[in-house]
Amino acid sequence: MNQKPTVLIVDDEPHVVRLVQANLQASGYSVLAASDGRAALDLIAERDPDLVILDVMMAGLDGYEVCRRVREYSDVPIIMLTARGAEVDRLAGFDVGADDYLVKPFAVSELLARVRAVLRRTKYPGEVRNRPLFQAGGLEIDFARRAVTVRGQPVDLSVTEYRLLTTLARNPNRVLLHEELLREVWGPEYHDEKEYLRVYIRYLRQKIEEDPSNPRLILTHPGAGYSLAVSPQSNS
Repeated sequence: MNQKPTVLIVDDEPHVVRLVQANLQASGYSVLAASDGRAALDLIAERDPDLVILDVMMAGLDGYEVCRRVREYSDVPIIMLTARGAEVDRLAGFDVGADDYLVKPFAVSELLARVRAVLRRTKYPGEVRNRPLFQAGGLEIDFARRAVTVRGQPVDLSVTEYRLLTTLARNPNRVLLHEELLREVWGPEYHDEKEYLRVYIRYLRQKIEEDPSNPRLILTHPGAGYSLAVSPQSNS
């Protein structure tokens, strides 16, 4: 029998915790709860949840600092809750390692959809693991080992970064439209979230390109999408 996925909800507003907990449990999840950042860190270390829903604005350790500390030892998926929807706040969450964000107040149906999507994309499809090595311009992807190297040096990628890179690598030299990449990497719920794509393309370029400001592997096709070049070329 499959074990229920465990979700940790971290928020200092009790009514938010009760709302999220009740709906997650009704949807078949096991739920843990914490009301502050330090309690959250203890639960993550002790209980190893499958996903964390983390409020940004908390007294003491805020959500950004909790996320930063968790990323020092764990790649557990994290959805951040924020009362602010400005791009700078969303980017701050991505920069410390969050996988997704949701702006308060949110619809429960949207939260549940995001939980399903984030859990789904942390699982790697079997057909990817059975593919041979991919090599291009100093980049090597060993699908069987989920290992990426650049010019012989190992590269540490997050779950989302790896999924985006392998999606491009499975379609070498092909322009993948923004909507295609969003559906494949994040899920159908994200087909309009081009900001996610821009952010993670930038992260990947910083890790695999010799000169991220003049990318030669991950190429931009303005107004269309991106491609991974098997024969590296200049693209600004």
